[in-house]
Amino acid sequence: MRYFMAGKLKVGLFSFSCCEDSSIVFVELLNDHYKEWLPLVDFKYARIMKTKNDPTDLDVAFVEGAIANERDRQKVLDIRKNSKKVVAIGACACNGQPAGQRNMFDPETKKEIQFIVDKFKMMDKVLSVPEVIPVDDQVAGCPMDEKRFIAVLEKYLVEFGIKK
Repeated sequence: MRYFMAGKLKVGLFSFSCCEDSSIVFVELLNDHYKEWLPLVDFKYARIMKTKNDPTDLDVAFVEGAIANERDRQKVLDIRKNSKKVVAIGACACNGQPAGQRNMFDPETKKEIQFIVDKFKMMDKVLSVPEVIPVDDQVAGCPMDEKRFIAVLEKYLVEFGIKK
């Protein structure tokens, strides 16, 4: 059943190559803020919360993780096209590390792991989200900083006219 979500911030939460610690922090934040956020936020895309998701027409997309393959690079490009604002959350999304540690391997180690890179169709270099698309905000940390995440969410609730 689909509900009309008038007056709510349309949010997506996406995860790419990382340990998904920011998603875990997000779930923990829901423990404390769900009742507060429910009337204000339409979680249109959040695979950690539900099975039916819609990644289109988002006000804000929160993107966790580094971009390690062409399929994910295309997905994050699509997220940017379908979102008014994009926020990189967690260290991997903000700066590509630690998910991109193979970027710093010496040539011998890179040669040793090349079969894995080939097998999983990975790009030669792991990229941070801002290396692929423009982002409007970043919430750094591994995991992300909870207070900063809440501040950014509150900022967009006000900016999009959901809260005064």
